[in-house]
Amino acid sequence: MELADTLTGLLSRGADADLAVSAPGRPALTHGGLRALIQHTVRALNDLGLGRGDRIALVLPNGPEAATAFVAVASGATTAPLNPAYREEEFEFSLTDLRALALIIPQGMASPARTVAARHGLRVLELCVAPAGPAGTFTLQPDTATTSEARRPGFAQAEDVALMLHTSGTTARPKLVPLKHRNLVASATRIAETLALRREDVCLNIMPLFHIHGLVAAVLASLSAGASVVCTPGFNALKFFSWFEEARPTWYTAVPTMHQALLERAARHTALLQAGRLRFLRSSSASLPPVVMERLESTFGVPVIESYGMTEASHQMASNPLPPRPRYPGSVGIAAGPEVAILGDTGELLPPGALGEVVIRGPGVMDGYENNLEANARAFTRGWFRTGDQGTLDTDGYLRLTGRLKELINRGGEKVSPLEVDMVLLEHPAVQQALAFALPHPLLGEEVAAAVVTREGAQVSERALRDFVARRLADFKVPRRVVFLSELPKGPTGKVQRLGLAERLGLTS
Repeated sequence: MELADTLTGLLSRGADADLAVSAPGRPALTHGGLRALIQHTVRALNDLGLGRGDRIALVLPNGPEAATAFVAVASGATTAPLNPAYREEEFEFSLTDLRALALIIPQGMASPARTVAARHGLRVLELCVAPAGPAGTFTLQPDTATTSEARRPGFAQAEDVALMLHTSGTTARPKLVPLKHRNLVASATRIAETLALRREDVCLNIMPLFHIHGLVAAVLASLSAGASVVCTPGFNALKFFSWFEEARPTWYTAVPTMHQALLERAARHTALLQAGRLRFLRSSSASLPPVVMERLESTFGVPVIESYGMTEASHQMASNPLPPRPRYPGSVGIAAGPEVAILGDTGELLPPGALGEVVIRGPGVMDGYENNLEANARAFTRGWFRTGDQGTLDTDGYLRLTGRLKELINRGGEKVSPLEVDMVLLEHPAVQQALAFALPHPLLGEEVAAAVVTREGAQVSERALRDFVARRLADFKVPRRVVFLSELPKGPTGKVQRLGLAERLGLTS
């Protein structure tokens, strides 16, 4: 049976005795142990009548079992990891839209997902963890003793859907993204190649494991290289450095807001960082301001590899390379997965240096949204997937993003990239985080505004920040309002939420 383009084939690369999955304070699971867990789980699902193509929702807190349940269940069925913090209405939408047949949830964990599952007749499989066992090991306990024959038993094939995820749905109904085994294998393999991962590498995962970034970049890429991943309970800047000391990672991957939070505390742990064995840091899922990249490299003493990813591409699309090849602050690097190009307004591919929409095509890219002909018609042009991001490619193939097309601020016909404003504000010594956004204006349509978080103990006025920006950018790009916050609004994956910020801050009345 050909398994080269499946998760089963991907996870066959590690040596039996090498460590695969661990967690702070717990013994590790080996690659051999992980493969045995996968085989046992697929058989158990088949005995319960669940097999290839059957959709199983995972409602699991961050940790090693979230990682191993994802790879084990996806090896014989279709997984749909959901945020455990969802409310009942969110579970209702997700589980019905997915057409899930079963729900996997930790033994004894209270959750409105159970109520929704009971309402719709879903099988509930409790994930049971042996306290003394290796991290990530589990068994599944069904809610009833009923057994049946799976329609399609055995291990999944390359064209089977391994993972179902919803898009963020910021301005519209979330769309379903089906990612096949061959998509995930292509992306994870390319990430491992980009980062030159080897069996000695250890990734400290702080990303949520219901999101493509953590699932593919941290978990699958590590395991595909025969390396290991340490699964924390989730991002916690206060606990990060104790986890760091115990795990001795060679790398970690995070979104920019997480890196910024860690920067604020890293100065207190210079001896720990110097005694560590980090090779690099990776940043993805949002643009990393150049000033933050420079501070990270100075503080952690290793290169920061910024990459560019999205769910529809099974995560990675472009990445800055490791030294000695050049990496550039403000660039998300060169194509590192799918082919990348720039599309003009009339549908033509543009030459280097031209500004347009970033488009991609290749083995990691989804075939299309599920049951959404209208969205697919908008998303694909002559085989190219339209990312919705604006940017340029230089003559060396380095991609620079200017922002999401739907987030560009249209001030009286002048288009303003909020990312450009962010980056200037972050150069001010008093500013820790910044987020420019559109503020409705009765005559201009939109005006530029910004939300700012200041550094601990720092003070700066709104006028001083506006003057600072005015010395660096054209007048129409200068924020007319600057609001000071204790924390920027973020989504469940740690990404800042720019769209609709004026309304959320009560600035539209």
